Amino acid sequence: MIKLRRAVIVEGKYDKIKLSSLLDTVIITTDGFGIYKDKEKTELIRTLASTCGIVILTDSDSAGLKIRNHIKGCCKNGDIINVFVPQIKGKEKRKTVPSSEGYLGVEGLDTEILESALKKAGVATEGDTAYKKHDFLTKSDMMDDGMIGSANSSQLRRDVLLALGLPPILSANTMLEVINRLYTKEEYENAVHTAFENKK
Repeated sequence: MIKLRRAVIVEGKYDKIKLSSLLDTVIITTDGFGIYKDKEKTELIRTLASTCGIVILTDSDSAGLKIRNHIKGCCKNGDIINVFVPQIKGKEKRKTVPSSEGYLGVEGLDTEILESALKKAGVATEGDTAYKKHDFLTKSDMMDDGMIGSANSSQLRRDVLLALGLPPILSANTMLEVINRLYTKEEYENAVHTAFENKK
């Protein structure tokens, strides 16, 4: 398992599932071309690129290249590592027909191929592997702070995210992941305090 501080950007949920067995980090999906219209997710990726850095790992077809270039264009001042996978003809097991260009996507590639691509790009050797995960925040903590399970949870999460400089519309799970990767416990608590103070 490769532990990274950087977030990894992939196209779809099956790519995320595949990489979750190889990488210990935040993995964000673009939902294919859905990223073009998703302002909140675009802002999240931009924030990640400028704070912890991102790895872009899209399919080796033309659609993957367009998505990669779109993300790069949105994160011009961000810290980006591009990981490219080889074009291998084939079809994923879950699909009835191959993709339009006939190449395997990230989800269909062997783990060894993905690991090799990451290493060639310098991801697994850049020092990120020594990153120590610091999961100080849990769902239980968020519940205690009223951000899960209360009548105004959604608004509280929004206020805390804004105080942290993050996109205000994140799910509770994504918020938990991102905060654990980017912020200290003190920074989180200060944001909660700020959110409550602004309500007075």
